[in-house]
Amino acid sequence: MFNELSPGIKISISRSISTVFEQYMENIKWDENKYNLEDFMKEWREYINNHASWFGQVSDDIKKDPRFHEDVAKKINETIEKILTEAPTPDQVEKINQLQKELKKDYSYSCKAEAKYLIQSLTSQVN
Repeated sequence: MFNELSPGIKISISRSISTVFEQYMENIKWDENKYNLEDFMKEWREYINNHASWFGQVSDDIKKDPRFHEDVAKKINETIEKILTEAPTPDQVEKINQLQKELKKDYSYSCKAEAKYLIQSLTSQVN
């Protein structure tokens, strides 16, 4: 069912998943122990109902179809997996190393999105 949607809507769905996941992870300070699927899904529902332009472009019949929900759940899993496995850039690694040295602290991070969050967090501590 997901494949029947226009390419623009599919891209918008993927972007909204990325946006909400990264915002959610920032809200819990990328603490994997605090991750709660139900909380993430609440934020996802709020976001698509109030902020995602694609949601109004999908017919109610499609939205009610269980296959659509299965496809979106699969897309959510794929998108999160992609985010979590995308390696930090060399520039991010260099910046984090510099900030850790300045702060005399050591932080672990595993993906590009988490590195982005860590850079923002550490930069605010330095300034």
